[in-house]
Amino acid sequence: MSKKIPRFRTDEEAARFLEQELTDYLDPKNFVPVTFELLPKTKQVNLRFSTALLDAVREQAKQEGISYQKFVRRAVEESLNKSNAKSQ
Repeated sequence: MSKKIPRFRTDEEAARFLEQELTDYLDPKNFVPVTFELLPKTKQVNLRFSTALLDAVREQAKQEGISYQKFVRRAVEESLNKSNAKSQ
C-alpha cells in the first residue's frame, strides 16, 4: 500500500517534499494514460451543434476534466486513427 501524500501549507513545503524519494507514494492502480498535444493549433474551425449535443459534449468533457474543445478535437483524432487502422 502506498503512503498518502500530505497537505502542504506553503510552496516551500511542497518543494522540500519533492526532493525526497517518492516511490513509496506511487500506486500503479492510480496511474492514468495521458496524451500530449505537441503540434500548435493554428487553424480555427466553426461547427454548429444542436443544444442537446453541445450540452452532452460539455458534460462529458467536464467529467473527464478537459475543455469541450479538446474533447471534440480528441474525438475527431480518434475517429481518424480508427479509420486509418481499418484501411491498412
